[in-house]
Amino acid sequence: MQPHQNALVHQTWFALAIGNSRWHWARFEHDALQATWEEPHRDTKDKLDLRVLEKLGHLEAPIWLASVVPAQTQLWVEFPNVRFLALADVPLLGMYPTFGLDRALAVCGAIVTGGSPVLVIDCGTALTFTGADAQHRLVGGAILPGLRLQFEALGQKTALLSTLPLSHAPPPPRWALNTEAAIASGVLHTAIAGIQSFIQDWWHHFPQSRVVMTGGDSDRLYQGLQQQTPDLAAGINHDPHLIFRGIQAIKRTSPQGQKEEDQK
Repeated sequence: MQPHQNALVHQTWFALAIGNSRWHWARFEHDALQATWEEPHRDTKDKLDLRVLEKLGHLEAPIWLASVVPAQTQLWVEFPNVRFLALADVPLLGMYPTFGLDRALAVCGAIVTGGSPVLVIDCGTALTFTGADAQHRLVGGAILPGLRLQFEALGQKTALLSTLPLSHAPPPPRWALNTEAAIASGVLHTAIAGIQSFIQDWWHHFPQSRVVMTGGDSDRLYQGLQQQTPDLAAGINHDPHLIFRGIQAIKRTSPQGQKEEDQK
């Protein structure tokens, strides 16, 4: 429903996706995505106050929140304009009780923006593969540590190595001649090879399926795929804001979202 032309209320709303390591924000004006940014997790010993919303510039704007970290979710329970999303809100069939809300929303976002079947590869704190068929039913997926976790694990657990930064340079040579380059090679080339394997197997079962990469490190891995397997990469879409597309789709169709639209 379109807002009344003379409505004197703002059309701004926010999506907040609380992931395993960061808060991911998006600002919408009515149905258009305007901006995205990230913040680190907050100390759960501290209560949020209105300064958090004052930073956003819209004290009364609704916040549609999806979280996979209950302790971080609790920081928002006293704010009246927050809409808390749950797995039951996502119109994806065949989900199991412990299925991640972030994975469900990313698949939902992929379906509403391009249809199904679809394979979503989320390159965040964890690297996840999630597939849905043409009937919007979960086929299944896989989870492994993301790039940063792998670098951090080697940096912290390997003798005499510091935590290595995640560079945005091209993938290093496969056969490295120093320890840091060898770690970068092992992590990046193995991740890229694993992604290739999952995509090829998915296309074996769903030849006409879309594949979408998302998440904070998706640009790095997508670039690697383009360089190493350009033909395969040509069949992949890259959308870093996929989870926000899912939140937007649920808001658009939910009774609460429709009520907010009617009030504009």
